[in-house]
Amino acid sequence: MKLFAIFGDPVAHSRSPLMHNSVFKNLNYKACYTRVHLKDGSKLRETFFALGLSGANVTVPHKESAYEACDEVRGFAKKVGVVNTIVNENGRLIGYNTDADGFMFAIKEFGDIKNILVLGAGGTAKALCARFIDAGIKVSVLNRSQNRLAYFKELGCECFTWDDFKIGKYDLVVNTTSAGLKEEILPCPLELIEKILDNTSFVADAIYGKVTPFLKLSKSKNIICKDGADMLLGQGVLANELFVNYELKTLDIKNYMSKSFEL
Repeated sequence: MKLFAIFGDPVAHSRSPLMHNSVFKNLNYKACYTRVHLKDGSKLRETFFALGLSGANVTVPHKESAYEACDEVRGFAKKVGVVNTIVNENGRLIGYNTDADGFMFAIKEFGDIKNILVLGAGGTAKALCARFIDAGIKVSVLNRSQNRLAYFKELGCECFTWDDFKIGKYDLVVNTTSAGLKEEILPCPLELIEKILDNTSFVADAIYGKVTPFLKLSKSKNIICKDGADMLLGQGVLANELFVNYELKTLDIKNYMSKSFEL
């Protein structure tokens, strides 16, 4: 029996165990998936081995710590320095990032997106912005301060702080911060959020499972928006393929993972 887990702080809200266990149970794959509340990201590697895990997902705020914990990082994760999926390969931790492609899957229904404003500058923002740039999308980033913006400037994003923000027109605004996850707060001051929402066509929040204040305000303005559930599904399918070493069919994984959202 293989054991998988999700590391995060907080992590009690995570739907990942329901999603992955639905796949394992219905496809008779001998594995189990659980949650691990990890406060200190530097303890990720030793905790992984102490629990005897075959693989793990990593959520906020440990995605950059997960990169450091790996023996080898492959694919898109290597480019962005952010890992959300780890596989134990003969005692070596191999890191991947499935967030970005999961998000691209989620925003397909919005149509042709050419201009995106990203709120926040953490691990999720890094992965998404790099993927958006790869897709030829113009990206702006808004963060509380200059801290952490250097990466995004090098990537080719237009970068702003709360103090020097210049409003533009956006096809999509994405919240990648944890604002609204635990407390009823917005990702940036109300005055800025009001201006931003009055100048966008669509809104997405990486947080799922609750209507955040950001989404509430968006809905009150009749903006078409979605939470992070589709992103979660998209990245989850890709992560599960890595966990089972592609032994299960992608359509079967997606089918049973989708059904877990009805639970």
